[in-house]
Amino acid sequence: MTDEVLIRPVQPSDFSQWKPLWDGYNRFYGRRDATALPEEITRTTWSRFFDAQEPMHALVAERAGQLLGLVHCIFHRSTISIAPTCYLQDLFTAEAARGKGVGRALIEEVYKLARQAGTARVYWLTHE
Repeated sequence: MTDEVLIRPVQPSDFSQWKPLWDGYNRFYGRRDATALPEEITRTTWSRFFDAQEPMHALVAERAGQLLGLVHCIFHRSTISIAPTCYLQDLFTAEAARGKGVGRALIEEVYKLARQAGTARVYWLTHE
């Protein structure tokens, strides 16, 4: 067993650990109970991560087989650049992983993906 955090692309077998993180992310934004996302949106979002035609990407932070966090990003065109632009849409870490650099590591990996795609432009919006 290791204490090292691995940032990697999400895998289909991660769903059972990704879903509680996704649910926590959505609860943070007030999407719960009557305002919870329909299951169809969650399932469609999940399937997009594995569709080569979709510009969506999902990364997870893992330590010793346990997922600690997630980040989702979308590459899109822009009127001010030939290279794609990267929108970091969702970022969430398990409460026990907060303040330990997991979120930062996920963000840094998104920047690495952006550089590999030929752009240094990454942006996001936050609730707080």
